Order: sequence, then structure tokens, then C-alpha cells
Amino acid sequence: MTVQDIRSYMTTLGAAARAAARETARAPTARKNAALAATADAIRAARADILAANAKDVAAARANGLDDAMVDRLTLTDARIDGMLEGLAQVAALPDPIGEITDLRYRPSGIQVGKMRVPLGVVGMIYESRPNVTIEAASLCLKSGNATILRGGSESIHSNRALAACIRAGLASAGLPETAVQVIDTTDRAAVGLLVAMPEYVDVIIPRGGKGLIERISAEARVPVIKHLDGNCHVYIDAKADLDKADRIAFNAKCHRYGVCNAMETLLVHEAVAASALPRLKKLYDSKQVELRGCERTRAILGSDVKAATEQDWHEEYLAAILAVKVVASMDEAIAHINQYGSHHTDSIVTEDYTLARRFLTEVDSSSVMVNASTRFADGFEYGLGAEIGISTDKFHARGPVGLEGLTSQKYVVLGDGHVRG
Repeated sequence: MTVQDIRSYMTTLGAAARAAARETARAPTARKNAALAATADAIRAARADILAANAKDVAAARANGLDDAMVDRLTLTDARIDGMLEGLAQVAALPDPIGEITDLRYRPSGIQVGKMRVPLGVVGMIYESRPNVTIEAASLCLKSGNATILRGGSESIHSNRALAACIRAGLASAGLPETAVQVIDTTDRAAVGLLVAMPEYVDVIIPRGGKGLIERISAEARVPVIKHLDGNCHVYIDAKADLDKADRIAFNAKCHRYGVCNAMETLLVHEAVAASALPRLKKLYDSKQVELRGCERTRAILGSDVKAATEQDWHEEYLAAILAVKVVASMDEAIAHINQYGSHHTDSIVTEDYTLARRFLTEVDSSSVMVNASTRFADGFEYGLGAEIGISTDKFHARGPVGLEGLTSQKYVVLGDGHVRG
């Protein structure tokens, strides 16, 4: 495609999405749910084709030298397809937020004033690797009454085409416009630049991927962006921690999956329990060949085979079998470290002290803060949102896992009966 061809193509997609958004905004809940159910049926019927398309993408990714974390994100399995189907069912089962009126109250003038929840309009979604995001984004945008334009990474083009066909079939079956969900069918990077600069067609952009992608979108966008830059997550093992719980939580948070934004990247341990906790954890991490990079006090306890952590290590989102470890003198030091070096994504404390747990919840400035739980729970599916379109570390307009409500806005509604202002 020439630059002009891509511009024409994107304009056509944008205009179609804007028209479809008017249909989805007024679509009844039953019709939206029918589209989700029909999409699930289409995925079941096309499972073999989807896996075959994904195999092409995975083979190309390996040939092009993509790292293991990226290949893991890209790969679809029967279990991950089952997860898509379960996510569709959960979104269909969720209450429809559109049209909900809250805070309705009488004013002295006699009018009633309240707020009605409404769709954002057209959502542009740009993401890397994970083809399951195609289904998650489509389902959440549709249920929340939005139209969406999806642009997956070039490495997942075959997978996304196969999934897009299932979505179109689901929409058509329910009598909704197939253009309510459009997957950009070109891998040309120029399409991204055009998508984020079409305020006449797109109301919000949600990028989901590496730091380079997020920074590019934030710099070029002419429409609002809901984003997170990275997932530098922490677990803090307090002086009053149950070390058995600490073992389970700190191991799961790091080793359950490496290439995800809610994996722990830095472990903080109170000096009162470090000599007991760290050797236990090192055995667990050694079993998974996790490379530890520790502060001086960590290396004094675990030995010089632990690499010395640099200042940069405290900033890193490794997305790999690498973990930074620091011994701290107090919870105050732990909180200060998290707020300075963390990405405001997800941080957890392991403690049996209720008062300290409450302080941690209050003072850690992150979109998800946890007590005695793995950071891996920071996920829309686990939070009961059905699925998520991303995890926002911004404070406006949504924060944390973005589900249905995060894809809506509110407008004031006024109910009167011939009232006029005197």
C-alpha cells in the first residue's frame, strides 16, 4: 500500500466505526450478548483454523528471533482459547452499564439531577503479540456500547485475521454492524500513526505493549490515551510475615509467568526476617533458574553467586527469569522504594500485622495494592471484570484493570415537568 492508500483505508475504517458506534450505543443488552455468544460459537467451530494460523505466526516469530517472552505472549493453545471463550461468557453475564442512572436527587427548584452511564464512542486499540487481546477488547467494547478499531502487532497478523472472522460472524448473527469491531488488516506502521491522529473518528486510544510502543503513541496521539508504561511490580516481605505464605506468594508472583506486566520484578525483604526468608526463596528460584540481582545485604546473606544489583535494576521490567532483591530496614523504606522506582502498577505486602497492612494500602501509590496475595491477581478476569482491555497506571480517566465501566463515561441528566428557571 502507498501512503495515500493507507490514509484512504484508515479514513474508511474510521468513518465506518463512527457510524457503527451509533448502532452499538443504542443496541439492547440482549443483542450485544447474542453477538458475544455467536462469536464464541464461531471460535469453537474455527478452533483448528485459529491454531493453524497462530502456528504460522509463532514459526515466523521464532525465525525472526523474537525473545521467549514475546513468543509466549503470541502463542495460542487450547487452554488459552478456552480462556477466550470463558471471558466472552463472563462479559455476557456482566450487568450492562449503559443507560444506568445514578445519584438521582431533587434540587430545591424541583428538578431531578442524576448521571447516566454512556459509551465513550469509538475506541482505538493498539497492542503487541497477544492475539487473545483481540477477543478481550472486542467483547468489552461491544458490551459497553462502543465501536472499536483494533491494530494487533505484525507478528500476530494471521491469528488476528482468523479471530476477526469469528467476530464478524458473531456481529452479523446478532444483527449488529460488522464494522462495530474492525481489525486493521495491514502491518504497515503508518496505519498506527493515522489511527491515533483521527479525533473526528476515534474518541480514545488504548495502547497495550512495550514501553517503546506506549511512548510513541503518547507522543503522536491527538486523542486521549489510556495507558500503562510498564509493570515494575514489587512484593514486600514484612518483619511480621508468615514465611510460608511469603514463599508461596513471592514464588508465584515471579515464576507463574515471566512475560506479563503483573509479574514481580523486585523483591523487598525486611532485615528482621531476611536471613531466614532469603535462603528459602533462593532454593525456589534456583529450581526455575531465576537469576537474582541483589543489594549488598542480600549478597552477604546469599553469597557472591548472586549478581550485584545496579541502580538501573530497581527500575527494570525484566519480563524474564530475573529478579532484583533488596533488604530494607523498615516498611517506610519499602514504601519509599516502591513509590520511587515502581511503575504504579501492582505491589503487595506479606504481613500478619493488620495495622501495617492498612498503612501499606493507603501509602503505596499504585493502581492495585495487595495484602498477602500474589501480584499475578492484578487482572480483569481475576477481578471479576470478565476480561480487561488493559491495565491503566494513569489516574485519569480509568485506573487499574480497565473493564466495562472503564470504557464508559457519564453525562448529567435532568428530569423536570415543565420546570423553568426563575
